[in-house]
Amino acid sequence: MVAEEAGYARWTFRLRVSSTALAALMDEWGRCRWVWNESVAKSQQVHARNKTRPEGVGKETCGPAQLDRMLTEARARTPWLREGSSVPQQQIIRDFGKSRAKAQKDIRERLPQRQRAGMPRWKKRREALPSLNYTKRGFRLRGRRLHLAGGIVLTPVWSRDLPAEPTSVRVYRDAVGHWYCSFVVPAEVRPLPVTGRVIGVDWGVKETATTTSDAHDLPHAQHGRKVQTKLSRYDRMMARRKPKKGQSGTKGYREAKKWRAKTYAKIARQRQDTGRKWAKRVVRDHDVVAVEDFRPKFLARSTMARKAADAAIGATKRALTEMARKHGRIVHLVHPAHTTMDCAHCGARAKHALPLSERTYTCTVCGTVSPRDKNSARVMLVRAGFNPADAEGVSPPGALLPEAA
Repeated sequence: MVAEEAGYARWTFRLRVSSTALAALMDEWGRCRWVWNESVAKSQQVHARNKTRPEGVGKETCGPAQLDRMLTEARARTPWLREGSSVPQQQIIRDFGKSRAKAQKDIRERLPQRQRAGMPRWKKRREALPSLNYTKRGFRLRGRRLHLAGGIVLTPVWSRDLPAEPTSVRVYRDAVGHWYCSFVVPAEVRPLPVTGRVIGVDWGVKETATTTSDAHDLPHAQHGRKVQTKLSRYDRMMARRKPKKGQSGTKGYREAKKWRAKTYAKIARQRQDTGRKWAKRVVRDHDVVAVEDFRPKFLARSTMARKAADAAIGATKRALTEMARKHGRIVHLVHPAHTTMDCAHCGARAKHALPLSERTYTCTVCGTVSPRDKNSARVMLVRAGFNPADAEGVSPPGALLPEAA
């Protein structure tokens, strides 16, 4: 599995973990979890002391520098902590700092409570999933094996070769119990042949993606709906066996939880596979993609929440932009405001927003009649600076890709 970031790409592989390596990984995770919880406690203590300080007196800080000093002192006086590598312990402090900074930023910007990132919380032994981060000085690849600091040796399942030397790796376990290693490598661009075609993409719920090309529309796959009966059964099993607060779950509860997690993992893989295959087809056939910069978060509070979540609009959009970056295509992110009210033919704007039940757009100025989502997809192209000659999204003469775009 490959996921691209700014200038870098993540390559994820399954791990074969022996019993010896598993024990070493869990010991390392226990130390990192202790460092995280100590950072949470230190942060809460500093916050409580700052609240009691009078106005005008300098406030204490609890950033990565202070936490690094705390870790150095703790390793000096705690042999158990010193037995583990310092690399993942330092990296979990960096992760804590990022999480805390994001929460403080949301508070300063006065975001609503439901939109804020919460302050870092305790990682409980039975609930937190292991995740260890290693920088370049903390791992080596030797003879197709992954050697981690601290003498931990793992065997990745090499489904493909890494394109470049990795700069860092994250070793983690998912909710099903499978172990993975995720390498960060410099992203490489693999240009595709020029086609001279452009396409507009409009996101929706009835169809995940409606484009200006009928052959590239993405229907709603409904992966989640197909297994809803099975998920509901697992939910009832967990509800019946739910342990009381402070008690550990029974064997039956843990098994039901694992079955539920396996089903959700399969759905996520199906959605990812559908989105990536569609994105590759769109990018292969078009040089420029005008995409609605749609943020589906607000749909989570609507009556379409379940269907919108099953459509995986955000993941599909991310797959499209990553695929375009990988193959050197141009992506225009178009603001979604009034895209359902504008006419793609003459540019006139309707006086009132169309209700969702009305699926046909009729322009009151030029009289153009077209499916609502198709009109919105053409509006994406118009706003991106391309006026399609027909529904297939073929650029008119003289409107091919500008070199500076």
